[in-house]
Amino acid sequence: MKLLTKATVFLAAATLALGGCSSNSGDDASNDVITIGVAVPNQEAPFFNGVRQAIEAEAEATTDREVKIIVVDAKDSADTQVSQIQDLITQDVDAIIYIPAGATAATVPVRSAHAAGIPIVTVDRNPEEPGDTFIATDAEGASRELGEYVVEQTNGEGKLAVIQGQLGTTPEEMRAKGFDGVIADTNIEKVAEQASDAWHRDEGFSIAQDMLQAHPEITIIFGRADALALGAAQAVRGAGMEDQVMIVGFDGDPDGLEAVRDGVIDATMCQQVNKIGQLSLQSAIKLADGEELPPEQLQDAILVTSDNAEEYIANHP
Repeated sequence: MKLLTKATVFLAAATLALGGCSSNSGDDASNDVITIGVAVPNQEAPFFNGVRQAIEAEAEATTDREVKIIVVDAKDSADTQVSQIQDLITQDVDAIIYIPAGATAATVPVRSAHAAGIPIVTVDRNPEEPGDTFIATDAEGASRELGEYVVEQTNGEGKLAVIQGQLGTTPEEMRAKGFDGVIADTNIEKVAEQASDAWHRDEGFSIAQDMLQAHPEITIIFGRADALALGAAQAVRGAGMEDQVMIVGFDGDPDGLEAVRDGVIDATMCQQVNKIGQLSLQSAIKLADGEELPPEQLQDAILVTSDNAEEYIANHP
């Protein structure tokens, strides 16, 4: 059965109880205040912080009504995030933009929001029980393009080490599927693979350091986030292997783009962070107004090398 939107619930209540009022109502619907909850895993990761900033900028740019944004930061705790989203529901927000803090308990906030009649936009990571629309980078297609670049640059030869992100999350699974599918038919051999807990640079450094000690024959490292690739680059330099190892990342974080420009890492896939944030808010407002949206709204990423890094440093998409 189709879920009632909050707008529908409000209209029904107004019809049954003449003279009733709401803090989000007014004589002219265009002047309504609409409240959107934004749940992020943390505000330290450049991608999550960039999405949040783009959402807030889009809210400021919205002219047909006032948009109030309530941001909650889970500090990488899935349990905390579940509680925070329950609190947003209690505050009677009109819609929720939700970036899961991990795979654990990721479906609980979606169920809770739907039970309360609140539409929910899932971003970057799609729980098993999906939200009303999912907005993310086409990570599989982007990683396939990155894999093709690596194959071209290495003539399909080499020893590969992969520093994974959080296992079970959509980005990790799709980045693996796209990249691994390309190298499967080449002479690139995966000799090491290890997951990180939270996509952090220090994890990339320690994991790569161990990998290089165990497998000095490594010639390619794929850090499945720019932070992981930057940590790996530090380990490679420490081992004196910078002329031996090709390093690629994913995200297009400012630090990652500068590292590509400076030759610290060889390439990354730049996510359209601003576009994803803008689209997330636009979608949340449309859902709150009762519109239907596609189940998925996937965005392209851009292959960034030293040839075009400066362009995207100056104007991040």
